[in-house]
Amino acid sequence: MSVWEVRLSTSKGLPYYFNTQTKQSTWDKPSELTDEQVKQLPGAKEYLSGGRKPAGAHAGQVRASHLLVKHKDSRRPSSWKESNITRTKEEAIEILKGYEAEINGSPEKFAELATKHSDCSSHSNGGDLGWFGHGQMQKAFEDATYALEVDKISPVISSDSGVHLILRTG
Repeated sequence: MSVWEVRLSTSKGLPYYFNTQTKQSTWDKPSELTDEQVKQLPGAKEYLSGGRKPAGAHAGQVRASHLLVKHKDSRRPSSWKESNITRTKEEAIEILKGYEAEINGSPEKFAELATKHSDCSSHSNGGDLGWFGHGQMQKAFEDATYALEVDKISPVISSDSGVHLILRTG
């Protein structure tokens, strides 16, 4: 019987591993566990890719976080950080590509950078937008989110709001 279980972070909406003996938690799969053992852990079916959705989710919905960089042609070229955004779309894309390289596939780093740098008010929740369904987001954003697998990060996506990196979390 494993001392590990899978839990869901309430602040980030992401699964993590919790050791019930030591009370230690980690985002990374414990090295002593095989992929097959992970699938058998309590909480694995509920919170890891392909399982049923946690409370708050409805059929057909997805959950995502994003890191938004606005530019002067965004529909509202202002944010909590800057009252008048003057950068070009190309400059915004370059900034986002820098964040993408720094994130390097890490959901934890994604949330950290979204908190510090996203031009969206969701920055205060690590970029978490919660659960949403079809027709609730701008089409380019929605299409990109639904196309992603859970725990995967999109390339740079452009919408009327600006340019985004999207992390699908559910």
